[in-house]
Amino acid sequence: MDRGVSAGAAHDPVSSPGALLVVGDVVTDVVARHHGPLASGTDTAAVIRTVPGGAGANVACWAAYRGCADVRLLGRVGADAAAWHERELVAGGVRPLLVVDPKAPTGTVICLVDGGAAAERTFLTDSGASLRLDPGDWSEDLLDGVGHLHLSGYLLFSEPSRALVAAALRSARARGVRVSLDPASAGFLVRLGANRFLKAVAGVDVLLPSRDEARLLTGTADAERAAAELSLRVPLVVAKQGADGALVARDGAVCARVPAEPAVARDTTGAGDAFTGAFLAALLRDAGPEEAAREGCRAGGVAVGRVGGRPPSAT
Repeated sequence: MDRGVSAGAAHDPVSSPGALLVVGDVVTDVVARHHGPLASGTDTAAVIRTVPGGAGANVACWAAYRGCADVRLLGRVGADAAAWHERELVAGGVRPLLVVDPKAPTGTVICLVDGGAAAERTFLTDSGASLRLDPGDWSEDLLDGVGHLHLSGYLLFSEPSRALVAAALRSARARGVRVSLDPASAGFLVRLGANRFLKAVAGVDVLLPSRDEARLLTGTADAERAAAELSLRVPLVVAKQGADGALVARDGAVCARVPAEPAVARDTTGAGDAFTGAFLAALLRDAGPEEAAREGCRAGGVAVGRVGGRPPSAT
């Protein structure tokens, strides 16, 4: 494998020391903020920016921004943008462990953001190199000094990266490293199927779905019931509810309801990643799940006021 930057106890899903290793996608986001409906067949005025993104990379940067001192990111990029992404991750306080793909370009996502009050977004996704991570990119020593492994759910949407997830989970089990996973995309989840997803994440300690993802995985429209049902499969479920905050569930019941932070939304891209990164940083500081979810909501409030999925800075 070509990386650009070097760099067996029972599991406790709430407390574990050490570094945070994120395995996930690194992509280039082209964010287009438009006002009003898109005009089919002609021009729609928009403000367009190209920024670094990817759910995995965003989570890593937000964890560093919220105080995690040692954050590492394993991802796959194309040679076309490897140096840029490496620099941006380092500037964000993250140690990049980037595999440079010899064939595929860096993934690109076009984010169409409605400039209205809700700032809702639609993604057009070319995964490129990001979902070409495979078991050959994994090694046991990646977990040296790591107290928590976080997996981006996007990895489950291709066969090679799904096999890497299985290898990483086996390694984490053997070392007693806590594991979390964010399903990442309701749209891709529909195509994968709930049963295949739940089978692939067996053994994960913490699941961080959005409201829509939790509903898809359980087949229930009720957000609290969905979170509660998922917590019968995964020890700790933290279901992100957007403007309604978050639900924390264990052992088949919701045990905490955390309100969202008041915010004026400019762009909701990456708000869930911000929540996840801040949540994980808090867990690594030994915060309980409810307090960690409050940290997540605070970060989400900051994220929706910015364009793009990354935090303002690493400090």
